[in-house]
This record gives sequence, structure tokens and C-alpha cells, in this order.
Amino acid sequence: MERPVTTATRDWSGASPVRYPDPAIKILDPRFKSYYLGHTPLQRLYTGTLWAEGPCWFGDGRYLLWSDIPNDRMLRWAEETGTVSVFRQPSHHSNGNTRDWQGRLISCEHGTRRVTRTEYDGSLTVLADRYQGKPLNAPNDVVVHPDGGIWFTDPGYGSLMHYEGTRGELELQEAVYRIDPHTGALGLVTDTLAKPNGLCFSPDYQKLYIVDTGVTHNPDHPREITVWDVVDGQRLRHGCTFATMVLDGMQGMSDGIRADIDGNIWSAAGWGGEGFDGVHIFAPNGDRIGQIMLPEICSNLCFGGRKRNRLFMTGSQSLYAVYVETQGAHRA
Repeated sequence: MERPVTTATRDWSGASPVRYPDPAIKILDPRFKSYYLGHTPLQRLYTGTLWAEGPCWFGDGRYLLWSDIPNDRMLRWAEETGTVSVFRQPSHHSNGNTRDWQGRLISCEHGTRRVTRTEYDGSLTVLADRYQGKPLNAPNDVVVHPDGGIWFTDPGYGSLMHYEGTRGELELQEAVYRIDPHTGALGLVTDTLAKPNGLCFSPDYQKLYIVDTGVTHNPDHPREITVWDVVDGQRLRHGCTFATMVLDGMQGMSDGIRADIDGNIWSAAGWGGEGFDGVHIFAPNGDRIGQIMLPEICSNLCFGGRKRNRLFMTGSQSLYAVYVETQGAHRA
């Protein structure tokens, strides 16, 4: 009997077409049907990284930037040609990336324990590197509020080993911070999560979703996605569990997350094995409604393309993309 093709065994070169509907895209709940395209393939755009992270779409240039943390570089995929080039090296082991409302790149740097902004001339401005006189742990992921405030997580993963940054002590409690757009002051938003990781706002910016991976504190931690009310664009309250990363007895974890225009949460998923790793899609009430299965761990994702209806996913060693019938709620 011929062995069935799985995401691990299929030809990712593009030389062999995928029979529609692509079996890597799964409907778990009827609510996912309106976002599912039965006549589009999951594509691998590039492979050759060691731990890919932080995809960020630049519609004005029709390209995607993302981080290859261990190789200390940022890569650039051009939509027009499909070619990949080095955007920045060294990148100070950058991880998460986004854009501010002026279109400038905001990056979390593991190696230097800081958040930076890339100016129009290519120079770097340090936005945050210390809190109350102590160095940050290793900023991880970042989003921008319409008021210009920059919110980022600081779990410290990049300081736990030389592979992803510079090994060193964590002098601060793991936390989420906000950079004030007017004063540049760094404010603590919450330090109640074990390891705050990926984060994103709801479409109306009234809620903030934060992933808690928590693996260095407690191996049995539920590794959940939490949701919080955003108060006056500056504070959080009423934090609670939005979803846990358990599926059919498999325990994995979330990482990067993004919201679509209908308030669904698209979560990078990994460390659960085949049948778990990839992207999990959650309805606004927290129900898991769909899956995109990858042959490797998914670390992060973003919406992009001309209509913001193309989902870009950073796997551990590769960059993937698939068209969906929705749009990203936010620009990056």
C-alpha cells in the first residue's frame, strides 16, 4: 500500500502540485469554513534558517522581513521575485518585529536586551534597554497601539543561552512593558505571567492577548493564551485564560499570535509533534476552529500581501505562506 503523503513527507519544492483541498489545512469547526480556501496550497517559500522568528510585512515595498536568531541576521523575502536576501547582519539576535505608525521597523533584540527602531536612513534608535536601572531580560515580541505606545514582552529566553543571544542573569521579573510615545518612559504593564511571549491586540484594541509559555518555571504549566481588557490604552485588567494549548491529548505551546478582522486569533503552535505543530485558529470565544499543519514547529506569523489575506508563518527552519479568506486586523 502506498504511504499517505503527510506534511513531513510531501514535496515542498513546488515541483509536485498539491491536490486540492490541501490536507494540511483542517476544519475543526464549521465556523472556520468561511475562512478556508479549498483551492489554495500551503507553500514553503524558503528554508535554511536555524530558528526563524518575527515575520513583518512591508506592503509599501512588497517584502517580508523576519529574524534568523541563531545566525544573528534578518532576512528579506521579495514578493515580486520570490528571492531572499540578507537585510541585516549582525542583527543583535533580533526576535520579534513590527512597524510603528510612521512605517519604521521596531525590533526586539536578544543579544543587546533592548528594543530598537530602525530610522528611515537605516540608523538604530534604542527605545528601551533598562527598567528601574536594571537591564531588560531579552525582549521577545512587540506590538504598537494606535496612540503610538509600544508594548513588548520580556521573558528572557535570549539570555538563557548563547545560541539565541548572550547568556546572562535575569535581573528583572519576567514582564510586559509599554513605551510611552510622548515621553519615551518605560512602564510596567504586568509581571504576573510566568513567561510572557507572543502578544497581539484585538481589532478594536480593547483587548490584549498574551501568550504565557512558562516552561522554565513549571514544566506542567498549561502554556496558555491569556486575554486582558485594555484600559485607557495604557493599562490591563481582568486577565484570564483565553485558550490552552492541548489538542487531542497532545500538549504543546503557542508562540506568536495575530488577530484577523473578525477577532479570531491565529496562533503559532509547536512542541506538540506531528498533528499539532503549525497554526491553531481560535474563534473570539476561545474555541479552536481550524488548523494549518506544518512539518516543523511554528514560531510566529503575520498577515501580509497586497490584500492582507496571505498568512506568513516562520517555522523553525523555514518560511511558509498560505492564502486565507480573511484579513489581518492590523498592519504588522
